[in-house]
Amino acid sequence: MTSYVQKLMAEVKSKNPAELEFHQVVKDVAESLVAVIERNPHYGNAKILEQIIEPERTIAFRVSWVDDAGRVQVNRGYRVEMNGSIGPYKGGLRFHPSVNLGMLKFLALEQVFKNSLTTLPMGAGQGGADFDPKGKSDGEVMRFCQAFMNELHRHIGPDTDIPDGDIGVGGREIGYLFGQYRKLRNEFTGVLTGKGLNWGGSLMRSEATGYGVVYFAAEMLATRNETLEGKTCLVSGSGKVAQFVIEKLIDFGAKVVTFSDSSGCVYDSDGIDRGKLAWLKELKNMRRGRVREFAERFPSAEFMSAEVGSLEENPLWTRKADCVFPCATQNEINHRDAENLLKNGVQLVCEGANLPTSSEGRKLFIDHHILYAPGKAANAGGVAVSGLEMAQNSMRYNWTRDEVDRRLRVIMKSIHNTCLDAAAEFGTPGNYVNGANIAGFVKVADAMIDQGVI
Repeated sequence: MTSYVQKLMAEVKSKNPAELEFHQVVKDVAESLVAVIERNPHYGNAKILEQIIEPERTIAFRVSWVDDAGRVQVNRGYRVEMNGSIGPYKGGLRFHPSVNLGMLKFLALEQVFKNSLTTLPMGAGQGGADFDPKGKSDGEVMRFCQAFMNELHRHIGPDTDIPDGDIGVGGREIGYLFGQYRKLRNEFTGVLTGKGLNWGGSLMRSEATGYGVVYFAAEMLATRNETLEGKTCLVSGSGKVAQFVIEKLIDFGAKVVTFSDSSGCVYDSDGIDRGKLAWLKELKNMRRGRVREFAERFPSAEFMSAEVGSLEENPLWTRKADCVFPCATQNEINHRDAENLLKNGVQLVCEGANLPTSSEGRKLFIDHHILYAPGKAANAGGVAVSGLEMAQNSMRYNWTRDEVDRRLRVIMKSIHNTCLDAAAEFGTPGNYVNGANIAGFVKVADAMIDQGVI
């Protein structure tokens, strides 16, 4: 680690104690950018990276609401507006008990580079609350969303900050949030993305992140004259991203054998076909059940509890496979998991979640020269189609599904090629991590230089 990175990290840890995920992403980004800053000293003189890692605005607020029993509940809400130099702030809202300021800053910083890579004019932000929608009635979720928007509406707008969904925030929550914004502001604008199709949403938005991950993986394999046809794939998670990764992998002729949720993981030796996927979608999207039920329904499937195995490894990553798609949560692949995957012959890791691989695991993958794509590049399809939804809202017009899918494929191919070109230009050919960080940084940095010290 260079003296520049050491000094930067000392300052970051001093200013942001206990925000471990934020420390991790700052370090990973800074290490990628050393050569860029050395070659372009005006970035260092203007302290562009130091500015990027400091949010332009951090908003925290109380969210008080009443549950079905008439009891007052109190949660904490946040919005981190990280960087608006290339467009209005854009990024998700996460409703989950683990939400805290440090987590949102890490997600928002990743979003800066991700949004820059999409080629669309979007800044970056992230928000949410320590509210858990699991086990809550529709009425409770509605009242919470309305209370949350009672404060958030002061800080967002179609030309200021356009939130989207993230973990715990799906179509139901976006609907309640949008309805309250419309009532408070007396206007119908594209202030949120992920909206319903009959009131401003875009076709392909639900599928976009998952499909985009697979499109990116196909581009990676093409650099080695290979395809996804016949490849055995491990997928983690069972939410929308994982579901549509599985769906598109089936389209490409791959065999998917795993998925998971917080209760554990499922391994299906026969592979997941379209019928099984439809059953999984109903289980998770309609009945909001647990993946154990899948194993009870299909004899070829085996359920492994989250408690199975030691704390040092996840049993999902011990299965033999060609390609891996982590789509659950941050740091789900640690050093031991990465060793297990390499031992079992993995060729490609393409991240559907944000920062799902630990720094140690990432280093192992890169050192062994496997095809490894960080989430900020591989899963950018979701925010890309959010950007396309914003464009459609501005035009008061909707593109067809085929048109949105075509644009998504073009964007993912562009991101892939941009990453490879940037990595090669700065002496690390084939390193998608460096390429994504460098290409994402340069676009934002140049905009910040142009706009002055603000």
